[in-house]
Order: sequence, then structure tokens, then C-alpha cells
Amino acid sequence: MAEGLSVALPLMIGPNDGAYVVHRQLMDVAQQNLKMIILTSPGERCMSPQFGVGIRSFLFEQAGGNISDLVKSRVSSQVTEYLPYIRLNSLQIIEHLDQNAINLKINYSVPSAGITDEFAFPISSEN
Repeated sequence: MAEGLSVALPLMIGPNDGAYVVHRQLMDVAQQNLKMIILTSPGERCMSPQFGVGIRSFLFEQAGGNISDLVKSRVSSQVTEYLPYIRLNSLQIIEHLDQNAINLKINYSVPSAGITDEFAFPISSEN
């Protein structure tokens, strides 16, 4: 049996890990958990109806609104509630609502492990 911190999603069979590929680094787990919160719509997760940002619902909002503020607020509250081990250092949102796309740039840290990371996460109606 493979040893790791968490199963990698989407599930994949790996040559070294046995049944499923696993994450061995804390930053990989943290990044996967952040993506899961951002992509999950409220009500989609059984037994936890408040879980998730539901980022795709913001893709079809009219330009000129306060989309960035709403997304930042929602991401921040979700991370505080469900991922208390992660601290968001910065969250940059670039809206391309005319193309039904939002780009997130997230800088975060795991203070208990003394590590910081950053990733860009494009979301569009096509994926």
C-alpha cells in the first residue's frame, strides 16, 4: 500500500502508488483542497450544503459589478471555515466576463509547516 497524505484527484492508477496516486507533499494537498473549495458549488457536497464557492456561477454575471469582491469574500470565508490550516496571503481576481472566464491568482501559506506557495487558476465556461 502506498503511503501519502491524501489521494490525488481526479483518481488515477499509478505505477508506484498501488491503487491510486497519492500526494506526498503538504502543499499538493493544500492546493488540491483550495481547488476543491473553489470549484464545488454550495449544495453539491452531501452532508455539507454550505461547502464551496461555486465559482462557475460567477462566470455569467454582468461585467461592471462587484464580482471580484464577492468572489474574494466567498473564498476567504470558505477557507476560514473549512481549511483553517491555510492562510490566504493574497487573492487576485482578473475578470474576463466578456469571455466567460475568471483567473484567480492565490498566494497562501500553511503557518504550522512554515511553507508558502502560489498558483494561478483559470476558470472558464469551457472547462
